[in-house]
Amino acid sequence: MSENRKPLLGIVSKLPNGTALGNSGKTHCPLCLGLFKAPRLLPCLHTVCTTCLEQLEPFSVVDIRGGDSDTSSEGSIFQELKPRSLQSQIGILCPVCDAQVDLPMGGVKALTIDHLAVNDVMLESLRGEGQGLVCDLCNDREVEKRCQTCKANLCHFCCQAHRRQKKTTYHTMVDLKDLKGYSRIGKPILCPIHPAEELRLFCEFCDRPVCRDCVVGEHREHPCDFTSNVIHKHGDSVRELLKGTQPHVEALEEALAQINIMNSALQKRVEAVAADVQTFSEGYIKAIEEHRDKLLKQLEDIRIQKENSLQLQKAQLEQLLADMRTGVEFTEHLLTSGSDLEILITKGVVVERLRKLNKVQYSARPGVNDKIRFCPQEKAGQCHGYEIYGTINTKEVDPAKCVLQGEDLHRAREKQTASFTLLCKDAAGEIMGRGGDNIQVAVLPKDKKDSPVRPMVQDNKDGTYYISYTPKEPGVYTVWVCVKEQHVQGSPFTVTVRRKHRPHPGVFHCCTFCSSGGQKTARCACGGTMPGGYLGCGHGHKGHPGRPHWSCCGKFNEKSECTWTGGQSAPRSLLRTVAL
Repeated sequence: MSENRKPLLGIVSKLPNGTALGNSGKTHCPLCLGLFKAPRLLPCLHTVCTTCLEQLEPFSVVDIRGGDSDTSSEGSIFQELKPRSLQSQIGILCPVCDAQVDLPMGGVKALTIDHLAVNDVMLESLRGEGQGLVCDLCNDREVEKRCQTCKANLCHFCCQAHRRQKKTTYHTMVDLKDLKGYSRIGKPILCPIHPAEELRLFCEFCDRPVCRDCVVGEHREHPCDFTSNVIHKHGDSVRELLKGTQPHVEALEEALAQINIMNSALQKRVEAVAADVQTFSEGYIKAIEEHRDKLLKQLEDIRIQKENSLQLQKAQLEQLLADMRTGVEFTEHLLTSGSDLEILITKGVVVERLRKLNKVQYSARPGVNDKIRFCPQEKAGQCHGYEIYGTINTKEVDPAKCVLQGEDLHRAREKQTASFTLLCKDAAGEIMGRGGDNIQVAVLPKDKKDSPVRPMVQDNKDGTYYISYTPKEPGVYTVWVCVKEQHVQGSPFTVTVRRKHRPHPGVFHCCTFCSSGGQKTARCACGGTMPGGYLGCGHGHKGHPGRPHWSCCGKFNEKSECTWTGGQSAPRSLLRTVAL
């Protein structure tokens, strides 16, 4: 390959401290952040110093993929192939991408050396951006010149010795300052098995570079050729693979761009919704606080009103008590200390006063109560456009004002649900408008009071209660409805439970002649007949009732209950259907 040939694909990574990699990404280790020292290439194509890799904590894994796993490191170019079998594998995690790296048998030092990184480190050192280079021969003094033939960096002393030797007298020596424009100044890659030989050949069978001694030894019968002759074929295969990979890079970049766009839109949307939530919450809190203040003001007004009523009643009772005590004390003193004449003289005034005091009406119970309750689930209208809840209720149910409503109050059918409604009111006769009262209902058969019917009470939350029960047998029942252990208006009351409603088995018709299509054998419970051998009724003939009726029992009401008993008065051959 020519010295100025560009790499096939540039790898961009990120240092642990977040510094983007430029030229320093090819020369600095992502762990120690210093120039690479014996850099090793991991299977994930990240490069790390050998010493840094050796400091990573290894872990043991079971390799179930066999010796030629795609994710395991290729090791050095002469790594022994692992057998295809289950084996325990020592691994580390890539410090850049956290990928699992299965170490070869030789450990970290058996990983592939990154010669590109070695070359980049030498270039950076040459430009004065890194540490100074040392002589490749003595490994002691700083480098002054480079032998282009040997590709070795030499100090002044070794350079003079290099020129004095016959084999190297005519080698081309270049000053280091003249190499700053070069893209590659790396050392020749030597064979690890034969350190004196440079890798110049490639074994097609083993798919690895080899030296001249390897060809005459281990790879004697393998097809080998110079690297310059095979690089085009292998380079083209790598380029073809790269060509298939690059679209994925573009697709991933586009996907990441779309994600970034969506993330930005998401952030803006979240901020907008958060602003809406904040505005709504602030308005709602303001409305609730205002409603709270109104409720507290209402509660304070109720307290003042009730206290004023109590104070007025208290003052009136205290005045009446004082008048009573004055009358009692004066009368007792008169009776115990007065003479007969004095009693008779004063009797009229005393009697008049006592009679007047005894006629004064007063209540021995407080005129108001402490029944104040907060109902948080009741709607309280709107405040600043927000629906708010919570009301203060001072109403108290008065059982004497409560009423019962419904068609099933005094009638019911066996095995059919009967129901009625309890309407609760306060002492002023106003509907309570809320639920939660203690309602007791009992349904007792008159003859079997020890077998009560279980009632159901449904609180409608508006001051009404839906009460239902299902009697099992006909008879007379007593129904008790109590609020706060007191009977409501109309309670207790009796209910007559009749047998289950009997539907009509016949037809509701005008006559048998019309509904049967003129059949002579059709009969009717009305008892009407027609001449000509007809057994049923007809218009204007004997026994016809003159209006529509049921053929089974003769009743005129279409929605009535059938009373047919199956006797002789109602023939069994009744009309049930009409087929005209």
